[in-house]
Amino acid sequence: MHPDLERLIRLQQLETFAESARRTIAELPERVGALDRRLASARGALDSARQQFAANQSARRAAEQDLFTGQARLSKYKDQLMEVKTNKEYQAMQKEIEVAQKEVRQLEDRILERMIEADEIAAAIKQAESGLVAEQAEVDAERQRLEGEARALQVELEEVAARRQVLVTEIPAPAMATFELLMGRRGTAVVEARDGHCTACHVRLRPQAFNDLRRSDSLMQCDSCQRILYFRENSSPTPPAE
Repeated sequence: MHPDLERLIRLQQLETFAESARRTIAELPERVGALDRRLASARGALDSARQQFAANQSARRAAEQDLFTGQARLSKYKDQLMEVKTNKEYQAMQKEIEVAQKEVRQLEDRILERMIEADEIAAAIKQAESGLVAEQAEVDAERQRLEGEARALQVELEEVAARRQVLVTEIPAPAMATFELLMGRRGTAVVEARDGHCTACHVRLRPQAFNDLRRSDSLMQCDSCQRILYFRENSSPTPPAE
């Protein structure tokens, strides 16, 4: 293979890695933010369950206070029943007692419902607490992994920059100018030709051009996308497009 082409291939590999590494590092805040949102969601579930429990207890205390008042009123009516003088007064008092008894039963039922509900909420709180602990552990581990990955990529980027600086000095100025122009326009400058096609734009090469490329004795560009092409004899077949 032409030595300048070998250098351009290595340069493209460095550029591709550097772009991927920079993208991964740039995405770190968003990925960390997603972890923070996961944790906030788990905390929110726990806070919501605790608020429900507090509301339940407040409603239960209010019902118990109403029950105390209702029971006192019922007791009062029963005492007054013993003092009535006429049948009409007796019937009126009986009606008051029935109403008071009905209210007491409703309040007792309401309190029982709040107690059952409290048990269910308490179980939900325990589950939410366990979920938060597990989520915190997972988030902490993932955060450390991401930060470690970013640090490692930063070190590799510095190494790549040094290798690139040396490699650029070994490439002739015209070839380097073409490379940089294509990187700016296409994002990639050097691509493989496989099965008679440019693997970037997928246009079929002219048979003579492909034969010339296989000899690799000069720099060749795709007639369609202008990228610099190279060919390797041991390349695996191109997988079918989806």
